[in-house]
Amino acid sequence: MCGITGIFAFNEIGRMHMIHLANATAKLEKRGPDNQGLFNDHYVGLGHRRLSIIDTSSLANQPMQDSSSRYTLVFNGEIYNYKVLKQQLLEKEVTFQSESDSEVLLQLYIHFKEQCLDMLNGFFAFAIYDEQEQSLFVARDRYGIKPMLYYLDEDKFIFASEMKALLAYNTPKEINYSALYTYLQLNYIPAPISILKNVNKLMPGQYALIKDKSLSIYTYYNLKTHHSELPLNEYIQQQNQVRTLLEQAVQRRLVADVPLGTFLSGGIDSSIVSGLASKHVRDLHTFSIGYQDEKFFDETHYANIAAKHFGTKHTVFSLSNKDLYHALFDILEYIDEPFADSSAIPVYILSQLTKKQVTVALSGDGADELFAGYNKHQAFWHALHPDWKATLIKQFLPLWKALPQSRNSAIGNKIRQLQRFAEGMRQSTPERYWRWASFAQGPDAKQLLTASAQSQVDLQAFEELKNQYLSTLQAANPTINDHLLADQMLVLPNDMLTKVDLMSMANALEVRVPFLDHAFVDYINQLPSHAKVNQSMKKRMLQDAFRDFLPTELYNRPKHGFEVPLLKWLRTDLSNLIKNEWLNRDFIKEQGIFDVQLVDQLLHQLHSNNPGDSHARVWGLIVFQSWWKRYF
Repeated sequence: MCGITGIFAFNEIGRMHMIHLANATAKLEKRGPDNQGLFNDHYVGLGHRRLSIIDTSSLANQPMQDSSSRYTLVFNGEIYNYKVLKQQLLEKEVTFQSESDSEVLLQLYIHFKEQCLDMLNGFFAFAIYDEQEQSLFVARDRYGIKPMLYYLDEDKFIFASEMKALLAYNTPKEINYSALYTYLQLNYIPAPISILKNVNKLMPGQYALIKDKSLSIYTYYNLKTHHSELPLNEYIQQQNQVRTLLEQAVQRRLVADVPLGTFLSGGIDSSIVSGLASKHVRDLHTFSIGYQDEKFFDETHYANIAAKHFGTKHTVFSLSNKDLYHALFDILEYIDEPFADSSAIPVYILSQLTKKQVTVALSGDGADELFAGYNKHQAFWHALHPDWKATLIKQFLPLWKALPQSRNSAIGNKIRQLQRFAEGMRQSTPERYWRWASFAQGPDAKQLLTASAQSQVDLQAFEELKNQYLSTLQAANPTINDHLLADQMLVLPNDMLTKVDLMSMANALEVRVPFLDHAFVDYINQLPSHAKVNQSMKKRMLQDAFRDFLPTELYNRPKHGFEVPLLKWLRTDLSNLIKNEWLNRDFIKEQGIFDVQLVDQLLHQLHSNNPGDSHARVWGLIVFQSWWKRYF
């Protein structure tokens, strides 16, 4: 796990930017505090910040070259099956200088070129320079666990793990208003676009080849969008296979030459991962956070039950709202592209405190998108199988709109959910999906922009991006599996995995995700929809497969997720900063991006008895404004 960057200059003008390589690499220090390495070959420069995990010796430092010095690698991630792959290479009489997975990856590329990607089990973003061919090969893992951003113009190609490194090369900064329009709906910006024009993200499952002053992008892995579902009458056999494949995935992710543990929230997903890991690691360390001031969201009781059940060495970090509040400013300082998932705050603190004891942590991320674990998945099921209740909720839409809505109360949150469901029931399947993935609908997002900013939104480009992510739902009779594939393409890499990568790497902690082992994912995506969710149960297959493995107390309990008291903060502790700095009326007018009156209306809703999702939208504006002040 590391931070990487590099530049391929096409001419002398591009080569002038090579002087920024060391500074750009240093910007990634938090991702890799253990070593910095640089490579310079006149027109090509590569930089690497190392977080030592496998083979912590200097022999595994990067940039790494083969014995001929023809090939040079910078690599971010881990290859879990590297020992098996290394043995295959040894049989070809390949010699190795280190015990690292990085050297195995380099030799695999030398022998198999782009076909090596199909052989890898792991998560990665890497680049390999071929001096003889004068080419640069850049790749990203199947599900986008690791990031890869790039900038291209007629003079140069630049890549990096984070945008702050790209900007260190003095690349131009121009707002992509189509990306901003998307962000104002989702609170994040999905690949391949970014908040800046000419800065893009390599998509999951893609690789790029830079040669002869041109960029070519290829797809080596696709989520199965035209799968044939396995028969439902083999449910017991499928449960056994789920257990077998997941335990293998966990085992693969236990390889490390540094201390390792797991996140244990007390939910089904992290408890399964922790329990499976405890079978193979003696005195496994597990970590969770509790909320002193928000008992409704505190799950440490269930985490303690799971830890006792599996005999782990469990640590609970008990946080106050003050702890969460102070972390908020560290996060705003670290984010280099607007990203407004507020659950990043507890993930940041959990990573920060966990890093004090271990360098690697396994998490349960990905299970919800594979097995249908969110409330929206059950809502999708009801939308696809409407009964009299669903029809009644749809008809009462005017009532839901008139009633107070708030995430801060059980009744207000239920009314909010009923309105979203009723609105979705009146839309086509693709539009329903987008509505339920968003905090604001398109017209509301557009109204927040000034007329000048609106004129710079390319609606055609936005619709093309949107349709790309909704492609699995365009069929005549989409299933729950089609909804899950959309989540795996949109929400998982661009929100959930981005959050974990940013917040863990800000604290030099490597987080591994067994649920996203590609052998496991490919199998789960073949399981029938009804094996995952029905009218009364989410994550049916996963819960049933591990029912005799987990403590019974973990079943039939509410799912909370990583929530923070955002609405409360925005109304109290942050109100002065909102008024005087982030959303100051004079500043907004001078900035010329947002409509002052519409922002005022949003803030009025925030303080009303019917805030709805205004807190999330205001937080999105705060994150953008904080980012804009730092970079513009």
